[in-house]
Amino acid sequence: MSNAPLMPKATAVWLVDNTALTFDQVADFTKMHPLEVRAIADGDAAQGIKGMDPISNGQLTREEIERGERDQNYRLRLQESKVVLPTTAKKKGPRYTPVSRRHERPSAILWLVRNHPELKDAQIMRLVGTTKTTIASVRDRTHWNASTLTPMDPVTLGLCSQIELDFEVQRAAKEKPTTTVYGGATLLPASETTRKDELDDQPIERHDDLNVDAVFAKLKTIGGKKADDEE
Repeated sequence: MSNAPLMPKATAVWLVDNTALTFDQVADFTKMHPLEVRAIADGDAAQGIKGMDPISNGQLTREEIERGERDQNYRLRLQESKVVLPTTAKKKGPRYTPVSRRHERPSAILWLVRNHPELKDAQIMRLVGTTKTTIASVRDRTHWNASTLTPMDPVTLGLCSQIELDFEVQRAAKEKPTTTVYGGATLLPASETTRKDELDDQPIERHDDLNVDAVFAKLKTIGGKKADDEE
């Protein structure tokens, strides 16, 4: 709460006209210069200003004024207001853009779409102060002035600050999934090197039904041809 009364000049007019307070006391209470209070008393200043009673609006009490009238060194104290004003919550909405800069927003949107495609429409709206319809028309080249648009940095245009732009870009980079980049040949994992082949698990077929007589007959034939060659 401010330590100065509401409408200090009107309050000073009332105190000068209705109390026996000194100029210094009135000046200290109203946060004015003593010479200005003296000019009010002389009629040289605040002409036509209607005095405002600080007692009726709860800024002073009659006892406080009487105490100051008895002691010239006493300084009046402003009473705390019993009325509590509710704090108005700040409404969240699109960024306000001056009228002189509004025609440059499509150029800034085009720059953001080309240089930072990872930005979402909501982020562009916060940076530039535009609508989704305008962003879509610039991205799809259906804007009425699409043929003459030139991409321009919104920071250079004064639509946002560099800190705000960097913050939105970093946020978009965190939310965007990273793509795996091929980094060259690597060793096979242990699960592949220690895996048993399917062929190892298959039983080996045994040919137990071999014709023993045919094998020996073939060996005798080979042995007989070799003996004939030696003769």
